Amino acid sequence: MELNILWFWIIAAMFIGYFVLDGFDFGVGMSLPFLGKDDTDRRVLINTIGPVWDLNETWVIVAGASLFAAFPEWYATMFSGFYLALLLILLALIARGVSFEYRHQRPELKWKKSFDTMIVVGSAVPALLWGVAFGNVVRGVPLDENFNYIGSFFDLLNPYALLAGLTTLLLFFTHGVIFVSTKTEGDIRVRARALAIKSGLVTIVVAATFLVWTTLAYGTLASGILAAVAAVALITAYLANLRGNERTAFGLMAVTIGFAVLTLFASLFPDVMPASNDVANSLTIENASSTPYTLQVMSWTALIAAPVILGYQGWTYWVFRKRISRSHIEAAVH
Repeated sequence: MELNILWFWIIAAMFIGYFVLDGFDFGVGMSLPFLGKDDTDRRVLINTIGPVWDLNETWVIVAGASLFAAFPEWYATMFSGFYLALLLILLALIARGVSFEYRHQRPELKWKKSFDTMIVVGSAVPALLWGVAFGNVVRGVPLDENFNYIGSFFDLLNPYALLAGLTTLLLFFTHGVIFVSTKTEGDIRVRARALAIKSGLVTIVVAATFLVWTTLAYGTLASGILAAVAAVALITAYLANLRGNERTAFGLMAVTIGFAVLTLFASLFPDVMPASNDVANSLTIENASSTPYTLQVMSWTALIAAPVILGYQGWTYWVFRKRISRSHIEAAVH
């Protein structure tokens, strides 16, 4: 396999890692209005991701840096053309991170509610806009002969991309709510499982519609098979949650998200940014990649660094594996 093709799939794997891990962070953040009856409940929810949310978020930094180094033309076109959408994602992530750190700094309820709102918005905006961005990448955008995006921001808000955004929003929400049920005890665990049952049904309908649209309009045989696996995993996750097998349901949601991302990348291949106005202006793996030497250096670096990063992240999850309950929060207060 040529290195540029290898790095295309490595970047796909990085986005899978990001969407699986930060995806449930987004879901937990969006669940605050639904599961947080009072401040103690909301603290329980935030504490489920407290030790790991920033570690999960680093995956997007690694993915972005790898995209810049391996496919500079792809990076330049996407980050300039989708500038406003990506800026909104960045601002939302900043607001969410600040809220996690500052909501407990003062005891006033109004203070905490303001930061809770920022957590919800800072989770929902990226969950929606990442789907919109990748939907447009798969669908194709107007590019000139120099690979510059020549559309407007509102051109990105087309029906297919908006459906992609709604799909990621619902997938991450359900993923996060199931994560809450795996990390909590008592009433909040029961309510999280019940909420996942309700949101899961809507997620299945929306995600199935999106996967069928993707397969019929932009897909290949390979992407169709991957989409089918994603659909089966999602339905099985719903059934597992229905039976109370929370951890199995969470693992299957991760599989669903992973194969959904693979479906998008398989639909793209061998393009990386199709031009909707003229196929000659499309960015491909060949014309968007860095030099073979650059990719070789990156490959050796990744080979050395990846086991360390994965080992450290796995160790972090193992250390913070126990469930959290209201009694833990109340004991900490007193």
